[in-house]
Amino acid sequence: MAAFLLAAMQIFLAVTFALLMPDYSNVILGVSGSIAAYKAAHLTRLLVKSEAAVQVLMTEAATGFITPLTLSTLSKRPVFSSVHADEAWNNHVEPGLWADALLIAPASANTLAKMAAGICDNILTAVYLSARCPVFVAPAMDVDMWHHPSTRRNIATLESYGVHIIPVGHGELASGLVGDGRMAEPETIVAFLDNFFQKNLPLQGKKALVTAGPTHEPLDPVRFIGNHSSGKMGIAVAEELARQGATVDLVLGPTHLRPTDPRVKVHNVGSAQEMFAVCEGLFAGMDIAVLAAAVADYRPAQYSDTKIKKRTDEMQIALAKTVDIAATLGKIKKSHQIFVGFALETDREKEHAQEKLERKNFDFIVLNSLRDAGAGFGHDTNKISIYRRDGSGTTFDLKSKKAAAQDIVTEIIRAANHEA
Repeated sequence: MAAFLLAAMQIFLAVTFALLMPDYSNVILGVSGSIAAYKAAHLTRLLVKSEAAVQVLMTEAATGFITPLTLSTLSKRPVFSSVHADEAWNNHVEPGLWADALLIAPASANTLAKMAAGICDNILTAVYLSARCPVFVAPAMDVDMWHHPSTRRNIATLESYGVHIIPVGHGELASGLVGDGRMAEPETIVAFLDNFFQKNLPLQGKKALVTAGPTHEPLDPVRFIGNHSSGKMGIAVAEELARQGATVDLVLGPTHLRPTDPRVKVHNVGSAQEMFAVCEGLFAGMDIAVLAAAVADYRPAQYSDTKIKKRTDEMQIALAKTVDIAATLGKIKKSHQIFVGFALETDREKEHAQEKLERKNFDFIVLNSLRDAGAGFGHDTNKISIYRRDGSGTTFDLKSKKAAAQDIVTEIIRAANHEA
């Protein structure tokens, strides 16, 4: 009997593991001419580690940035960079039929243009035109090239063909400029593939809106009223929602932090009014909304176009209420939408949280108290309690914000499935 149970458990675990594994066994990794080609080594290693068979194709320009020998060693396959080579496998039709996914990373502006125009003067673009599998590109170029109308048109054309664009990163570029155009990190690219091929995720097909970070209410060109929110908790919730299959729009206030999951689309805003405008435009199309941002309750009643000078020992600032994003959205909430709020309190925490839950029409509210060590703004940890419309509540131990986000999303999944 024990042997039978052990065998049954092994079969169960094997089937479960197979269902959870990404459904791409054969991957063509195309590398084009960009300084970001050096990341192809790490990307190849990650793909092989995920048990994918990786065939690397390189443009001639790419070989000037990283050697074929490096990628051949890591992929354990010969690397092809010419349609005229003698190897039997190096036929541009066969690999397009063999692959479960064609991933071009980095995809230079030149390669994107050739793909959009159907030019196949190298092994990579020739295979692209023959591929029957899903195609993914991770662009990499300087900021001005990325924003040029030609590149924007080529991206739009490729998207119309069904090519999946892995969002570029923002940061320091090879030119020394800072902006958009960095190739997504290898871990982000693999996560994008995992999310695409993974099936039966609990929030697959759901659309989620998340707010995170502070708002800055300007007093003059150099000063503002704000708070200490870092956005860590809201970003963690957005990434966990994406990990569970949702397509996520993150409305992010002023913070240096950004999500790494490519399925999270970021809308950067500054003030409460700007945050409200984006949320109002998106809310009707959402299945889930999680309002984790620490929105300022008041703003300066008057804004000065010039810096206010220090002329007296005292200064009085008249304040006006900001728009109440949660209350406004709560009034138009539909029955199928799951609406989640946050409450950061310092006294009578449960009472204030439950009152806010009712007043703003949340399905449940996440409470944390500044009196709990390790909770609140700036920490990497949080201690939360969840209160529901039926009066029930659950209190969790202090844990990382990532783990707390998992608890919150688990509650959202239960609500989506109408579980008690």
